[in-house]
Amino acid sequence: MIAKITGILDSVSLTDIVIDVNGIGYEVIIPLSTYDRLPKEKEKIQLFTHLHVREDAMTLYGFATEQEKELYKLLTTVSGIGPKLALKILSSITINSFCESVANADIKTLCRINGLGKRSAERLVVELKDKITTFAPELEYIKDSNSKNISVQEEEAILALVQLGFKYETARKTVVKIAGKMSAEEANSENIIRHTLQSLNS
Repeated sequence: MIAKITGILDSVSLTDIVIDVNGIGYEVIIPLSTYDRLPKEKEKIQLFTHLHVREDAMTLYGFATEQEKELYKLLTTVSGIGPKLALKILSSITINSFCESVANADIKTLCRINGLGKRSAERLVVELKDKITTFAPELEYIKDSNSKNISVQEEEAILALVQLGFKYETARKTVVKIAGKMSAEEANSENIIRHTLQSLNS
């Protein structure tokens, strides 16, 4: 098993990269959470990796942190959650938010992840709820009393922006700022996304 890879970042796309290790190029599939932390091309890179082996293919998945890798492996133990859907989950929500949602059985938040239906979200909660505290006991699952509650419309806008390639924290901060200036009638997800895009691209 290839547990870690270190080399030179040869080429980059949103979903995969090539790492040059002594003249051999390794194609590595990555989530957006890892893409956000990549160095510049031709610079040194180290990723934690998991080799997924099937009868017809071997695919190398890479992660910026060991915690990302361990959550990916945990996700793929859930029935119905394959490697591609596990990557979508990591690309759509932060580790803290995911763990909080599972621990609190927050099906609505989980269902906003692209490709994750209600039945799959319920399976995640059932199969992972007891494992989450073991996976990351240091995480806070109860929202800080000083943090702003995110509305359904704001959360939908954040996840849509993440799917477009924006960093989660950047999208979240801008969405909260934009939505805070809107009236209740104006603050639907489409308006929030449109105004946020204008702000981020200006």
